[in-house]
Amino acid sequence: MRRLTCSPSSSSGPRIREIQKLSGGQKLRAAAACGGASRGIQIRPSSTSSTRPPATAAASGPSGGNNKYVYNVAASYIAKGNPNFDPETHVFHFNPYNRVQPPKPGKKSKSSRPDSGQDAFFVSRLGSGSPGAGEVALGVADGVGGWMDSGVDPADFSHALCDYMAAAAYEQPAGGNALTARQVMQKGYEAVCHDRTIKAGGSTAVVALLREKGQLEVANLGDSGFIVLRLNGVHAASEPQIHAFNTPFQLSVVPPSMLLRAAAFGGAQLMDQPRDAELSRLQLKHGDVVVLATDGVWDNLFNQDILRIVSRRMIGSGAWTTTDSGVQVAPDLKPFTGAENSSTEEKGSSGHGHTLQSLLATDIVGFAKSASRNSRLDGPFAKEVRKYYPHEAWHGGKEDDICVVVALVSEEEGPIKAKL
Repeated sequence: MRRLTCSPSSSSGPRIREIQKLSGGQKLRAAAACGGASRGIQIRPSSTSSTRPPATAAASGPSGGNNKYVYNVAASYIAKGNPNFDPETHVFHFNPYNRVQPPKPGKKSKSSRPDSGQDAFFVSRLGSGSPGAGEVALGVADGVGGWMDSGVDPADFSHALCDYMAAAAYEQPAGGNALTARQVMQKGYEAVCHDRTIKAGGSTAVVALLREKGQLEVANLGDSGFIVLRLNGVHAASEPQIHAFNTPFQLSVVPPSMLLRAAAFGGAQLMDQPRDAELSRLQLKHGDVVVLATDGVWDNLFNQDILRIVSRRMIGSGAWTTTDSGVQVAPDLKPFTGAENSSTEEKGSSGHGHTLQSLLATDIVGFAKSASRNSRLDGPFAKEVRKYYPHEAWHGGKEDDICVVVALVSEEEGPIKAKL
């Protein structure tokens, strides 16, 4: 279970993103507080936040001037308490033609949530205009388990946050200034803060925007994260944001009474905000695979493990092919990304076809679930335990909720414009 904690009081400038051990008196059971006068909470000035420069690489794939980018998205998930992962049912297929309904506080039943435990995800068209524009917003959120000690269900915060972020992305006005990933996170967070049914809670969050011309923008706050795979290699990957071991950056709603109790013990409130999220911008290419995931994946699989899982599926399907000059992308990915085109091998027991993106998502979740229950094979979390607590005898994986969203990038020929 991840901790809720506050950084020690300091009169110095902005927070430095270094991992610091906190003494017992400085560990508080409260995290970031919502902004806004309605809760009477003061927000500390923004901490130092970083923006990664755009990555550059040689051009590949289709290169026509009128080409458009298509994002084929699917998600998969499994709750910590469910030992039986079923790729037939623990999967979500994104349809850009579906409408996103604004959440109504207190109206959505918990039984309607996917079997993802305290993890949540969303996928939404970016703007409610024509689905043909192809821009997509997606994200994951991981409820901070430490809130259970205060009688709070962390899933309420994370699922509400994703619902509100999906609505914010979908409701982006046509012709207006395009929302940034941080702004989508901010709008979702503000909506949670004003939701009277969310009394307390906290969550990490990662939001990705997939633009019409192939640009990827990601805002990552906490220890969920993303990875971009290109031609059998890791092209880009996020780094976790943590204050201390097992204590990630987190968005939170903290009741004033908890803040008062924390202050009485000499602690300082930790004010993580969407502006603290690390921002990454990349230019995507035909055949890229973008993976967003909660720490149920990153605690159990290394980046190279995810690369092997994805490469095996991509090469096995023929979407990536090995040649004498290296790995190449199939010129047309439509035969792999539409369920109606699935091969016999890729049809489950129900007879429904699977898309390549859904198979990638369920593959990653399946391997992460298996690794989390393996007591002999040490994963990334075991490595971190040894780093901070060398005398601890932690071995194997770390059981947790797991949530993955995969976007398979396809560059397709656009309509040819007639010359006058």
